[in-house]
Amino acid sequence: MSSAESSSRTADKSPRQQVDRLLVGLRWRRLEEPLGFVKALQWLFAIFAFGSCGSYSGETGALVRCNNEPKDVSAIIVLFGYPFRLNRVQYEMPLCEEDDSASKTMHLMGDFSAPAEFFVTLGIFSFFYTMAALVLYLRFHQLYTEDKRFPLVDFCVTVSFTFFWLVAAAAWGKGLSDVKGATRPSSLTAAMSVCHGEKAVCSAGATPSMGLANISVLFGFINFFLWAGNCWFVFKETPWHGQGQDQGQGPSQESAAEQGAVEKQ
Repeated sequence: MSSAESSSRTADKSPRQQVDRLLVGLRWRRLEEPLGFVKALQWLFAIFAFGSCGSYSGETGALVRCNNEPKDVSAIIVLFGYPFRLNRVQYEMPLCEEDDSASKTMHLMGDFSAPAEFFVTLGIFSFFYTMAALVLYLRFHQLYTEDKRFPLVDFCVTVSFTFFWLVAAAAWGKGLSDVKGATRPSSLTAAMSVCHGEKAVCSAGATPSMGLANISVLFGFINFFLWAGNCWFVFKETPWHGQGQDQGQGPSQESAAEQGAVEKQ
């Protein structure tokens, strides 16, 4: 029994010991350096970007008063959200006929899932990449500096993410403006045929709040500027930056040697 208990205790301690060793080996002071600090900001703002866009939900609506009777008012409330496939969002339009329960199933207009899903997917990939890069930079910094392949790969990936964040933020900004136009209460009443006849009077209902969606676009451009600024700090770690300095120092050293030889003569 004692041997079994001791083996189970050692088995329980081994994962904890590995985690403790990993945390102890992290050099947290490297977060004070520009490269580590910007990567931490990239990781944080990637969460803000895909979280604010992926968790958005709103509602729009209209009021339909049939036969000009104040008591016969139908409130239409339409819920929508990420991934903004509005053409799949249904609502019931009253027909304002003798049968009060008669209605027709309608859909919102437009499918804006492509820019929204690309934006969220890019944020998730940025989150995982920056987390892996931070672990490599904080825990295995010596390997990062000695093996020049890691800075080269990091630089190429950073440039790629910079371009993708610019495209994603611009595309989602345009998509969001189209979502606002499609979910406006006036657009809802314009799409209902009953509102164009003499049987009913339509008015605007709930106006969707787009604050969280607007913030997601802002976070997208912040991510672009963070990745663009980090290109320089990552480039300084690559051999290309060292070669440029060596080439700049080479002619000056040669000219100094030639000048010294002339002075000796």
